[in-house]
Amino acid sequence: MRASIEVADIFRTAGPAYRAAHAGHLTLQQLKVMSAIEHCRTAALGGHVEACEDCGQWRIAYNSCRNRHCSKCQGAAARTWLAEREADLLPVGYFHVVFTLPAEVADVAFHNKAMVYDLLFKAASETMLTIAADPKHLGASIGITAVLHTWGSAMTHHPHVHMIVPGGGIALDESRWISSRPAFLLPVRVLGKLFRRLFLHRLVALHDAGRLSFFGSMAHLTDRRAFLHHLAPVSRKRWVVYAKAPFAGPEAVLAYLSRYTHRVAISNRRLIRLDESGVTFRYKDYRRDSADRQQLMTLATDEFIRRFLLHVLPKGFHRIRHCGLLAGSARKASLALARELLNVAAPSDDDTTDEPDNFRPPCPCCGGRMIVVEVFERWRQPRGPPHGSPSTGSSTP
Repeated sequence: MRASIEVADIFRTAGPAYRAAHAGHLTLQQLKVMSAIEHCRTAALGGHVEACEDCGQWRIAYNSCRNRHCSKCQGAAARTWLAEREADLLPVGYFHVVFTLPAEVADVAFHNKAMVYDLLFKAASETMLTIAADPKHLGASIGITAVLHTWGSAMTHHPHVHMIVPGGGIALDESRWISSRPAFLLPVRVLGKLFRRLFLHRLVALHDAGRLSFFGSMAHLTDRRAFLHHLAPVSRKRWVVYAKAPFAGPEAVLAYLSRYTHRVAISNRRLIRLDESGVTFRYKDYRRDSADRQQLMTLATDEFIRRFLLHVLPKGFHRIRHCGLLAGSARKASLALARELLNVAAPSDDDTTDEPDNFRPPCPCCGGRMIVVEVFERWRQPRGPPHGSPSTGSSTP
């Protein structure tokens, strides 16, 4: 069912005025995201007409924009990605670990998204792999699936990485599987200290190499002394690494991933209304008790759009990454060795879904199979109802 209000409605209503008011200050990527969301599932992208083979019921289906910042387009992408990841799951407990950047560093990241977000991934993953390999802790090679989120619940800039980590790993000599304790993976204080050291050392190196840029009120940070002074408070305080209790099982891991991997800054479900006072939406206030965390917030429409666009990622940036045992070409061999050491069978190829790539929902009238009877190009409308159709049809949401 279509939400009563969508991000697309906000962009269509206020987007043209916002672009005019901020001409020259929006990046090409931000402009492309706005355009894609505004045109998603409209005649601007073309589409096709589907008709039921049994009763003749028909409907118009407009094409999706497939932009990764569009909440309407992430469902199919998430399902495909999850089907591929399901075969990677091992019969062990899984932990959820979160690495967050302090506010002072997040300010630097805002001006240097590609560089600092990439550094966040690398420093967090190296921290996990290093401490896990230490014989004083786990003494094993582990696998990591990491997902970047750049927002808080109120769409403020809050870069952090969520990691899903199996509760154990392959011994460094590859002779056995080493399991973690049931409710404990690695010490978070040790993780926080190493993460802080690795991140800050490499961030200063990026500055020394002239690879960081600063604008507006932060332009003074181009000076090395000012930059080091800006980082001084965070170099002395504790960096919090958060580790949740392990998941209840592989199904719970997949359920979690389905909510997090393809999430955007705000989902349409959280939007309440759009009126002259602005955009009202639900958010979580983590300073309150859990029972009272759900709150409402109203932002001026321009401010809502500004916050949404804060989280447009640089072109080509990968926000889901795999490290350690799950990295690249070594993944299949590492998983095969892990299953051998755990004495479990590899998943059968027969377990993969046979769902066709062009799957369409069944007929809403009789449940019959829908087939494409007409295709129309961008900015075109279908010529008319299929010949002899008993219904007037409707556009899919």
